[in-house]
Parts: sequence; C-alpha cells; structure tokens
Amino acid sequence: MTTSDHRKVLKQISKKPGKMQKFQKNNVPKQRSCGIAKKKCRRCGRNRAHIDKYSLNLCRQCFREIATDLGFKKYY
Repeated sequence: MTTSDHRKVLKQISKKPGKMQKFQKNNVPKQRSCGIAKKKCRRCGRNRAHIDKYSLNLCRQCFREIATDLGFKKYY
C-alpha cells in the first residue's frame, strides 16, 4: 500500500472513529529509523539506488538526468 492510498482511505472513514483506529493500527506505514525505506529520492520518491554522497539524496535515474546541471562531468 502506498502512502497516498492510506491517506485517501483515512479521509473516507474520518467520520467513523472506531473504523479509523483499526485501519490506522493495521494499514498505516510505520516510521522507519533505518533501512532502505528510510531514504527516498527528493525528486521522484524512489527508495532504491539512492545516492547519498555530497547530500544529493537522489536516485541514480534522477542523478543521470540532472548531473550536468549540477556540474558533474562524465569521464571516459
């Protein structure tokens, strides 16, 4: 379940407190303190292939798209 999915359901059942508590207990993603799901790309939101060096916080696909704008050069 994605983050946006559980927010939509919470909006729908907001007037029913009993159902809302049960839904939140079982379906809302928990806050992570470590692991792959903690770091996300600041551009697209992907979890995997994350580049954290130099505080970039980008996935490799987004990095390739904007690397020249950031001042990185490709060496052969």
